[in-house]
Amino acid sequence: MRRFHFIGRLGDGDNTSVPVIQRDAEICDIQFVDTFGSLNFGIGDALAILHSLGLKPSESAVDFVIFAAMVTAADTTVSRARNAQNGWTRELDVTIPVADVTLWTAQSGLLARTLRFLTGDHWRLLFRARPAGFEKLVATPEELDLTTFDTVSLFSGGLDSLIGAIDMLSAGSNPLLVSHYWDSVTSKAQKALLHSIGEKFPTKEIRSMRVRLGFDKNHAQTGEKEDSQRGRSLLFFGLATLAASALNRQIEVSVPENGLIGLNVPLDPLRLGALSTRTTHPFYMARVNELLGNLGIPVTLVNPYRHKTKGEMVAECRDLPFLRTVVEYSMSCSSPAKARHKRLSPRHCGTCVPCLIRRASLNAGLGSPDPTLYTLPDLSDHVLNTRRAEGEHVRSFQLMISKLKSDPKAASALARIPGPLNDAPGEIDAYVDVFRRGIDEVGALLEPVKARPE
Repeated sequence: MRRFHFIGRLGDGDNTSVPVIQRDAEICDIQFVDTFGSLNFGIGDALAILHSLGLKPSESAVDFVIFAAMVTAADTTVSRARNAQNGWTRELDVTIPVADVTLWTAQSGLLARTLRFLTGDHWRLLFRARPAGFEKLVATPEELDLTTFDTVSLFSGGLDSLIGAIDMLSAGSNPLLVSHYWDSVTSKAQKALLHSIGEKFPTKEIRSMRVRLGFDKNHAQTGEKEDSQRGRSLLFFGLATLAASALNRQIEVSVPENGLIGLNVPLDPLRLGALSTRTTHPFYMARVNELLGNLGIPVTLVNPYRHKTKGEMVAECRDLPFLRTVVEYSMSCSSPAKARHKRLSPRHCGTCVPCLIRRASLNAGLGSPDPTLYTLPDLSDHVLNTRRAEGEHVRSFQLMISKLKSDPKAASALARIPGPLNDAPGEIDAYVDVFRRGIDEVGALLEPVKARPE
């Protein structure tokens, strides 16, 4: 087991010694400024896009993106298997350069609590002043802001974000769509959908801030890799906050996600840690909103579909005929590249949790055959082996379906397992009910499916 201390650097001249909490920690510098003086890792690209639109985000929002990027660097380059005492929980130290050290240091407790909930790790967060010459990271645009954006919406390339964009545009809204990607499959889905949306709404100027942001083995000196990526949503929130702060007024950022995935109740005890993400859980989003308020950033994250199942989102889409024509280009799978092992092009595996919820939603709400390309097209053409990927998650769903059928009242306690729902007491019953309806939706899909260990 090794302990790492990640230190954010701004420029070649930023070589000041930074105090470390634990002396035996291995120092890992992350250089955020490239040889041309621009911010690295896609952050400079995001600023350039906003600059071209005549938009100027706040320095605090830039600090938030750098903070999110530092968290991502630590999260994705420190192996849980090698460095977690219990096989999951790591101890991570991070030092971030910011414009206002006092302001950010006051948030250390809130940030550690939020990240503990999000990734399952213990975080120690320190802040230092930006070095000389980097006191300001945002340039004033030469062009006037002539945009008419009235909101910002996350656009991942998944089915939920696709529905979110269609609903907004169909209702007459003019959103700035914010996308982040790392792999080529996600990028391809985003570009295809943005092109189709642009053709569908020719009278609107469909604009997106789409950047590639991530870290590989050349960006960090750990020599390790971690694929769980529990902190990835912080990048989405950071980029959306950056864009929204540039609109110079109180802005709601739409985070389109169905309620079942938002809660992400563990389907069995083994899923509580490693397999139960909390990227849009109400408690997590409330903590991020608390942070934004403390930082003085006039942005609020809102999930307008938090009480809807994915099938209800599909069925109630404001332009269902258009959704039918483009749904196949959206990407919901957690591991589309696995198809390569079967010498197939990247596609939905069809059996991971996101794929099963997607299949159930399209079965329930599309009103036509599901056009998605799956590695396993028919779930019921043979008995699925629960000791393999094809049947593992199917069986987990079947156990939860059976549990709720035998004890419907258990939904109230189960919905609270991933985290507290007390930030909105008036919505607790709605969260419990969407969990129950979401499981019923998947149950209808899996009714003819058989799975057992072989």
